[in-house]
Amino acid sequence: MFILIGNFGSRQRKIHASFQFFLFTTVGSFLMLIAVFLIFLHEGSTDFHILYYSLFSYEVQLILWFCFFFSLAVKVPLFPVHIWLPEAHVEAPTIGSVILAGVLLKMGTYGMLRFVTPLFSFGNFYFNPFVFILSFMSIYYVSLITFCQIDLKKLIAYSSVAHMGYVTLGLFTYSFIGLQGSLFLMLSHGIVSSLLFFLIGMLYDRYKTRLIFFYKSIYSYMPIFTLFLFFATLANVGFPGTIGFVGEFLLMFSFLFISKITFFFSSLGFLVSITYSFWLYNRISFLLPFHIFIFSDLSKREFFVTVPFIVMIFFFGLYPSCILNVLEPTSLFILNFNPFLIFF
Repeated sequence: MFILIGNFGSRQRKIHASFQFFLFTTVGSFLMLIAVFLIFLHEGSTDFHILYYSLFSYEVQLILWFCFFFSLAVKVPLFPVHIWLPEAHVEAPTIGSVILAGVLLKMGTYGMLRFVTPLFSFGNFYFNPFVFILSFMSIYYVSLITFCQIDLKKLIAYSSVAHMGYVTLGLFTYSFIGLQGSLFLMLSHGIVSSLLFFLIGMLYDRYKTRLIFFYKSIYSYMPIFTLFLFFATLANVGFPGTIGFVGEFLLMFSFLFISKITFFFSSLGFLVSITYSFWLYNRISFLLPFHIFIFSDLSKREFFVTVPFIVMIFFFGLYPSCILNVLEPTSLFILNFNPFLIFF
């Protein structure tokens, strides 16, 4: 990704963005490397089958938990180590943004599920309020920043940070429904954000700019594109019947059982997300144009690239059981290693 951003970026700031990406991920990886050495010194092995049943002291667990969590929080990313992501998305080519949003961001939350949750149960319990604070900061602070953005890709990048904040909240509820919702939201975010970056890339190919100011009333000459953008916006805000609804509904249900305060603040966060998503859609689709640019609608290649995403958005939104049944063994496995679980 470092090479992809640095060599194939769209502006002169691509070098700055690539080195910022490299710096943040390197520091995070260094902390994880230190934690792996500590585990080897303590247990004499890094085999998962041994570590799953190892008993670390409370002090060692807290140190290992912090090293692993900080390293993975950089990759999610969570506030305040999120600043590399908007820069990387803006400077990366379209395919780089799709890979970054659809695959690489999920490596952070996968690492939390694979390492942090089963290995350091006391650390999870001890730092749980800290994780909730960081997640809510990621949701509210980043969501409010989106209203100040003038670049389309940067706005979608900040939206990704807010959505991953909800994923982290669900992971650390330690409830069956919360884990199911987080895993499903990871899948839905990968599909929806990839579609949004594809659509923005199609606009950039025509306008040669990503400034929101130049996108107005595109429904009048790009109706198919506007329809696909509408479907992507519905999925991004979690409209019923779309893939985004299932994960968000499960998360809200788990928050309701965890704490009424958590449920209240997470609900407000979803409302903010709905506001800026529809504001963006209305701003570029229906606002009367100041400058009139007439471009053709989606080509055949663009149409057939986009249609599979639309199909997945509605198919998994209407039939989520085909995914949830696959995720169920993973959720049960994670909960079996956590003595502080809430099993519902």
